[in-house]
Amino acid sequence: MIGVYYFLVIIFSNMIGAISGMGGGVIIKPVLDLIGRHSVAAISFYSSVAVFIMAGVSTLRQAKNGIQLKFAPVLCVAFGAIIGGFLGNIVFDTLLSLFGKGAYVQLVQIILTILTLLFAFFYSKYEWKSFHLQHFGWYMFCGILLGFLASLLGIGGGPINVSLLMLMFAMPIKEAAVYSICTILFSQFAKLTTIAATTGFFIYDMSMMFFIIPAAILGGVFGAKISNILAPDKVTLIFQSVILLVLLINVYNGLLLLK
Repeated sequence: MIGVYYFLVIIFSNMIGAISGMGGGVIIKPVLDLIGRHSVAAISFYSSVAVFIMAGVSTLRQAKNGIQLKFAPVLCVAFGAIIGGFLGNIVFDTLLSLFGKGAYVQLVQIILTILTLLFAFFYSKYEWKSFHLQHFGWYMFCGILLGFLASLLGIGGGPINVSLLMLMFAMPIKEAAVYSICTILFSQFAKLTTIAATTGFFIYDMSMMFFIIPAAILGGVFGAKISNILAPDKVTLIFQSVILLVLLINVYNGLLLLK
């Protein structure tokens, strides 16, 4: 029965994540925490798998639909995301070894997620002035930061991806969403590669993959289709609505941990 819950959560989350560019992990992670059937490490792993598959499917669909991206910036952001993804997973493992209890690490993840959600919401709501940065070094820096947070928080990317891309490079929201999905793809590849090279995958309940993988694929396909139909203002509305929903879930999860 738990697999069915995971399937429904992931297909919905990845569909919304592909539309908005957030990546489904920003919904998957706190909802699976709320269900509470697996450890913080297992939930981060399941979320990363789901979001990695969604990002790959969504990127292929967007390319097939004729979405044009500038190759050099994508490469810089992607390379930075790989570096950041490795660093984020190292910090995550270090926190687990230091605190021992997953609850403390989960609380750190919740606090950092709430801060990124608030930044993303206020940026999209009040349309702060963008910097119009162009140098490839800034794309690399952006990728490292986003990959680090995506891997550390186990949310795949989250709303900070889209907001930071818009802030630094003055991208329209739909273009930023596509770049965000590319960043998520490479950061989660780095995280999963790190797990494979260290603990391996079989410390987790791999039977859940029968539910996670199909849901991730379907969510990515449906999300990419819907994204091409929606106008930018509708994407912004979905973006802000999801931020508020996930903010409430994270606050509730945080309060439960503090009891």
